[in-house]
Amino acid sequence: MAIRARLTAPREVREDWPWHETQSISLSASLLFCGDRRMEAENFLAEGFAVRHRITSKPIGWSALSDAADIWQPSRLKGIQVAPEFGTPFLAATQVFDVRPIPRKWLSINRTEDHAQRFVKEGTILLTCSGSVGRATIADATISKILISHDLLRIEPRRHGLRGWVYAYLRSPSVRAMMTSAQYGHMIKHLEIGHLEALPFVSLTEGAEERFNKAFDEIVNLRNRSHGLTEKAERLFEESFGSPSSSKIDNVGFSVSASAAISGKRRRFEAQFHNPEVQEITSHIGRRAIGWDSINDLGYSVWLPTRFRRINAEVGIPLMDSSILFEINPDHKKFIQDSDFGDPYRGRVMAGWLLLARSGQTYGINGSTMIASSAHEDKIISDHVIRIAPEAPQCRVGYLHVAMSHPELGRPRVKALAYGSSIPEIEVADVESFFIPRLDVKQEDEIANLAEAAAADRDRADTIEVQIAAEADEIVRSFIK
Repeated sequence: MAIRARLTAPREVREDWPWHETQSISLSASLLFCGDRRMEAENFLAEGFAVRHRITSKPIGWSALSDAADIWQPSRLKGIQVAPEFGTPFLAATQVFDVRPIPRKWLSINRTEDHAQRFVKEGTILLTCSGSVGRATIADATISKILISHDLLRIEPRRHGLRGWVYAYLRSPSVRAMMTSAQYGHMIKHLEIGHLEALPFVSLTEGAEERFNKAFDEIVNLRNRSHGLTEKAERLFEESFGSPSSSKIDNVGFSVSASAAISGKRRRFEAQFHNPEVQEITSHIGRRAIGWDSINDLGYSVWLPTRFRRINAEVGIPLMDSSILFEINPDHKKFIQDSDFGDPYRGRVMAGWLLLARSGQTYGINGSTMIASSAHEDKIISDHVIRIAPEAPQCRVGYLHVAMSHPELGRPRVKALAYGSSIPEIEVADVESFFIPRLDVKQEDEIANLAEAAAADRDRADTIEVQIAAEADEIVRSFIK
């Protein structure tokens, strides 16, 4: 019988399992039958299960979280989506963690069941219970008068003096590990109210609670002030150029001259760049601007690292994707090996630079700008983020940020730079040649002061949040020793 030719040499037969080793542990039956609704095997192997068992083995010094706080969530949302002018803005769970949440859906308030419960009052602790579970934040002014998803648990301390400790406790890595060890689900993880109510809660003396309460209040105040300063800077920018026309231009189709289509140094024919609405915004700003300068002419260096490999490393440098760049105090879950990354700064950025997300959907973060802070230093920033660094600046980075991020006068112009139908991207060359409208020095400095102060307040709030989470973790670790 003929034997068919092989493209490769015969492979050696292996009798051992070469890919992974089975993880296992022996537990007493009493630990398995303690009232949980589901028995997820992986949860008993998690670090959080060991932490939980050590806390509950102590005779005193702890109680169930339900004794310290009320935990609830609205019923599953069944809303009717409508146009923005007829509806109330709605935020999904992950959007609440954005520095500036931008609603993408509007719901009919009259057709939304229990809509009063879906508004969140300032100071309420919110916690994700689906997907990446156990991430906590505090409701502030950025989400007032906005409907909030049922995928966030609401946590309200029974005693006002416990607000700081409850929040710091939930933010600590050890407690976060306990929460993820209670989750269930194969594809999408879930955490229920009962899981959180049964979470062991380490007690503190009254004197120790006060410093956590002060930190809690300061975090809320700083974020509210940052939000207020940002809005004030945008109002000043808008007042300087006048409010844009509210009339909408029919974008079903439009025509441009051949000279306009081939002018400049753009490498691609993208219709959005010639959008009449964007052209109208530019004409509107030009009526009051004392001049126009490109970002390159303003003394800013614009570049992007070469596309680099991400080699995972347990003990590596944190990697910040563009998706988490615009979140408050984001989780750092990706660590990669250090390298030069084809960048003179080895993938790092410095506080005071302007960072611009260059890829993604234009209804999302694409074209968004952020003033880098100390929280961004000593981390690898993704190659999907364009760096705009001052060298010999003729205007301050705060003014540049507002001119590019203003919701009506700046951001639509930046988004018009994007090209591509599947994943739109923005080129460095287009950012270099992007024109910024100029005002007199006093007006620009006033706007820059507000924008830079807002960034500083936001950075300070994140720093305090990290500090109290670390302190809470030390207390938990000390308790279980």
